Amino acid sequence: MEPTAAAPSDRWSLTSWFTAFGGPEYQNFRKSLAESLAAQSAAAAESEMGAALSDFESLSVRMSHLSAYLGCLSADDAGDEGVKADEAWLAGRYADLSKIEASLRSRLAAMTPAEFETLGADPSLADAVWRLAQMKEAGARQMPLDLEGLAADLNVDGLHAWGRLYETLTGKLSFPMTFPDGHVESVPMARRRALMASPERAVRSAAFHAGQKPWMDHADTFAAGLNAMAGARLTLYRRRGLPGFLEEPLFDSAMSPASLEAMMQAIHTHIEIPRRALRVAARLQGTVALDFYDLEAPQVAPPGESHISWPQACAMVDRAFTAAYPALGEYFREMLDKGWIEAQPREGKRPGAFCTGSLLEGEERVYMNYHGTVQDVITLAHEVGHAWQARALKGARLFRSSYPMTLAETASNFGEMILLEGLLAEGADTPGLQAWLLDQEMNRAHSYLINITMRFEFERSFYSERGAGEVPGSRLITLMEEAQKKCYGDTLSPDGMDPMFWASKMHFFISGVSFYNFPYVFGYLLSRALFARFQNEGAAFLPGYEAFLRLSGSADCETVARETLGADLTDPAFWASGILSLEPKLAEYEKLG
Repeated sequence: MEPTAAAPSDRWSLTSWFTAFGGPEYQNFRKSLAESLAAQSAAAAESEMGAALSDFESLSVRMSHLSAYLGCLSADDAGDEGVKADEAWLAGRYADLSKIEASLRSRLAAMTPAEFETLGADPSLADAVWRLAQMKEAGARQMPLDLEGLAADLNVDGLHAWGRLYETLTGKLSFPMTFPDGHVESVPMARRRALMASPERAVRSAAFHAGQKPWMDHADTFAAGLNAMAGARLTLYRRRGLPGFLEEPLFDSAMSPASLEAMMQAIHTHIEIPRRALRVAARLQGTVALDFYDLEAPQVAPPGESHISWPQACAMVDRAFTAAYPALGEYFREMLDKGWIEAQPREGKRPGAFCTGSLLEGEERVYMNYHGTVQDVITLAHEVGHAWQARALKGARLFRSSYPMTLAETASNFGEMILLEGLLAEGADTPGLQAWLLDQEMNRAHSYLINITMRFEFERSFYSERGAGEVPGSRLITLMEEAQKKCYGDTLSPDGMDPMFWASKMHFFISGVSFYNFPYVFGYLLSRALFARFQNEGAAFLPGYEAFLRLSGSADCETVARETLGADLTDPAFWASGILSLEPKLAEYEKLG
């Protein structure tokens, strides 16, 4: 794992988007955006439909450009009050944009089938029919426009304000930690996850227990935020006549209830497969069961040094991508050369990782906190997999390039699998490498099939109870423990659970979407099916994979899977096949412990 000749930077550059935050270019863009919003707000209900839709697309692209820029700045420095103020301003403008969209949806919903067919025959809209049909369906279930407008305005200082508060607060959290050698450090919360992935169990334990205190200290705030966000959503669902709290997340994910039910049925039927992997991990660790802070830790030492430098990580991903998928490797090097990846660990950064981008500039950005762990390297490959999907759609109109999270997570998981298989192929003769990679593969299986399923079970229970009133923090703890017991079974020690996971997991507090969990499982299992095809067909499969990426913004998940894989997502057997495909590697893993 030698570093590349020219060490890649671990800091990104955003100057191709705006030369400086608050500078003349930025201020002019902001002013022009506000003027366009005002003009379209006044004309949205009266403009010719084709022109109104085109104007909405253009405005949305500009809005998302500014949103991505501010999101990057905010994650990079959670304490920047100027950026926070502009994010709040932009939230208000998104309320304006949502009113325009509500008006367009209403007009589409009022169209007869013949009128809608005529609209779709317009050459300027012929390639956007599926997205327009989605807007038409959404229009049929929305409230009257005056109420949709009120909801949009209230969300700025309600639902989305709670999300901004969570980001600000968690970006500033830190805790004093006593390391096994006795020295004490003030640790930013963004570093806690990496410490809990340390090969040293004493480090993991110290980080977990010391890091719990801030979450407990602010439990009332986090409980209030979670309740407020869920309460706002449930109120809107009722007013829109939606039959349940999963209707909106499934619609946003372009996935049917039957597919979700089939997937969850397959997971719970075969959950002993990933549980077997966790039992092996416990035996390798020398314990009866695992504690929560053991779940992301390697139980097999990697060959070479345990800490992987940033240049080494980049070289690992580059080699794996280039060997299997040259175009992806070339794109990754472009991202490094142009400074599109932010990885530097720093106090004040927001925890987590994400990929974002600008349709206006045709560029992507990856954000993460790199601490030298194996999991960090996998995260890098995961986020670049996301970015590659956006690159595959470069130049496509907004109505064809806005893909659901379910298919986005398929692309990111595909990137992870290329990395892991590539490392195995290039080091087949390296002592200990196969065991280490088996450990990583089983860790991923547990993460997607148990941990993320656990998050879904918790959130489903929480929303079921939230409909009857606020759920106190003590009850959130109980619901989290129940979800962990249900999914982990006896693989977690009785006193080894994480009762505050509902507070520490950022995904529960993303205001723009609820149930930010099952799309990850979807992506993991669908990517396994795609990768199996890749292994069978080799490079001949890649044009088909890129066709899958390009189709991802133009059809629902069932159609995409059927047309690219011939798969039926409503059949539990399809999802079970992805889980059962783990058996050969699991059998090898069991030989280790």
